[in-house]
Amino acid sequence: MIRRIVCGLALSAILFAQRTNDAAAVELFRNRGLGLFIHWSVDAPLGGVISHSLVGASPDYVQRFFSVLPGQFNPDHFQPETWAALAKLAGFEYVVFTTKHHAGFCMWETATTPFSVGHTPYAKDLTRQLVDAFRKQGIAIGFYFSPDDFWWLHQHGITINRHVKGVYPQEIPEFMDYTKRQLRELLTRYGKIDYFFFDGPAEQLTDFAWSLQPGLVITRGVMETPEQYTPGVPLKGAWEGNLTMGTEWPWKPTNEVYKSGTQLIEILIETRAKGGNLLLNIGPKPDGEIAIEQESRLREIALWNFVNGEAIKNVRPWVITNENDVWFTRQKDSNTVYAFLTKMSPWRLGEPKTITLRSVRSTAATKVTVLGQSDELVEYRPEVKPKTTWKQDEAGLHITAYRAQRLYTDRRWPNPVVLKITNVQPALTPPEVVTSSADWNAATGIATLKGRLDSLGNVKEVEVGFQYREKKGGTDLSERTEPWSDLPGAAKASTGEFAYSLSGLQSGRPYEYRARVRHPLITMYGEEKTFRAR
Repeated sequence: MIRRIVCGLALSAILFAQRTNDAAAVELFRNRGLGLFIHWSVDAPLGGVISHSLVGASPDYVQRFFSVLPGQFNPDHFQPETWAALAKLAGFEYVVFTTKHHAGFCMWETATTPFSVGHTPYAKDLTRQLVDAFRKQGIAIGFYFSPDDFWWLHQHGITINRHVKGVYPQEIPEFMDYTKRQLRELLTRYGKIDYFFFDGPAEQLTDFAWSLQPGLVITRGVMETPEQYTPGVPLKGAWEGNLTMGTEWPWKPTNEVYKSGTQLIEILIETRAKGGNLLLNIGPKPDGEIAIEQESRLREIALWNFVNGEAIKNVRPWVITNENDVWFTRQKDSNTVYAFLTKMSPWRLGEPKTITLRSVRSTAATKVTVLGQSDELVEYRPEVKPKTTWKQDEAGLHITAYRAQRLYTDRRWPNPVVLKITNVQPALTPPEVVTSSADWNAATGIATLKGRLDSLGNVKEVEVGFQYREKKGGTDLSERTEPWSDLPGAAKASTGEFAYSLSGLQSGRPYEYRARVRHPLITMYGEEKTFRAR
C-alpha cells in the first residue's frame, strides 16, 4: 500500500513536471522563424484601436459598440486562400489568428456567447475558413486568445478594465468556466493547433490547453514575447517578437505611418540573429481584403525571402549577433554561417564590395557565395566576372562580393545581400557581461547600477560600463523610442563585479539599464532591466 502511494506521488510529480512546452516542438518553432499575426475583430469597420476603446468609455459608447458593430461586420471579400498563398510565397511558416480579442467578440461560431461572428450579417465561421486555407499551404496554425472579455464583464455588471483586481477569469469561477468552454471549442474543433498566444493572465489556462492538446506550444503565457521592439541582447531559449507594420494592430485607414519593407526585413534579420522568431502583423480591412500598403510590404518580403530564405529558416545565433552592420545567423547543426550585409545601399549592379569579418575564420573547406547568385555573370555586363573571393589572415576574413542579380528594373536594390560561408570556425571568444541589479537611494537621489564581467573573451583588458534610458510605453511595452545613453566606462583586466552611481534622474520615472563590455573587436551587452527613481 505504501509503495502504491509513493508510485502515485512520483507519477503526479512527473505529470506536473511535464506541464510545459514540449522541447521538440519548441525546436521546430525556432526553426520556422517567421510567423504572420492577424489582428481582426468586430470593430474593424471603425479603423481604430482594437478593443481598448471600451476601457473608460461612456455607457452609451459601450452600448453602441456591443449592439451596433456586429451588424456592420460583413467581410464579403474575405478570401483566406489568397492570404495563405501570399503568406507561403513570402516565407511565413506559421500563422497566429486573433480568435478573440479583449472585447470578447468570437471570430468562430461559438455556443458560449451571442457576441460572435455567427450573429453578424456574415454569419460564417471565419476561423474554420482561415485554418483550412493556411493548412492547405503547409503553414502551421496558431491561435491568439484573450482571457480578458469586456463583453462578459459588461453583461455581469463589472466595470470594463484591464490589469486591475477583479476582472480576470482566475478571480471569478463563472468567468473561468466560460473561458474554458471557449478554449475547449477552439482546441477540439479545428484539428491540431500548433501555437497558442494568451494575451493576458494565463494561470490555470495553460494547463487546461495542454490537457486538450499536449503538443501545443504556448508562446505568450510561457515564453518571452517582446511587443513592438527587438531586445537589445539575445534572450535565453525560444522567444517571439511581435510587431506591427505601422502604428496600429488592426487596419488603420488614416493617420497611419508604415515601416518600409527594408526596415521590416532588417528587423527580421536582427530578430533571427538574436535567436528569436518574428511574428509580423497585418490587419485586414472590414471587407476582408488586405490593405495595399500591407500587401506591398508582404510582397517586398516575399522577393527578399525568395532569394535569401535559407538564411532565416532552420538557423540559430552565431557566436555574436553582428559586427556593426553585418548580422549573422548559423545553420542549425552545421558550421555554415550567413552574413547579412545591411546598410550598404546604394550597391550598384555589377559592383564589388569588400568586408572584413573578425568573428569568422575560414578553413581549407570553406566556400563563400552570395545567396541567389551563380557567381558567373552579370546581365548585359560580359566584362564583369562576379566571382566571390576571400582571404584569411590575422586581421580577419576578407570577402569581396558582387551584386550580380537584377531584382529591380532600375538596378537599385535597397535590401540586404546575404553571404553564405560554409565550413567555418569561430575566430573569437566573445566577452560575457551580466546586468546584476540597481539600488535606488531616495535620500541622495542616486541609483547604483551593478554588473558582473564573467569573461574577458581571451583578451587582457576590456572596458566595462552601462547604458540607460527612460522607459517609455505602457503595460504592454509597446513603445521603445528613447535612444540608449552611454555612461562612462572603466578598464577591467579581470572578471568580477563593477558598478556606477547614476544621478540626475527624474523622480517617479521608470528607467531601463544594461551592462556593457567593449572588447577590442566587439561590444556586448547584458540583459535589459528596469528600476524606478522613487
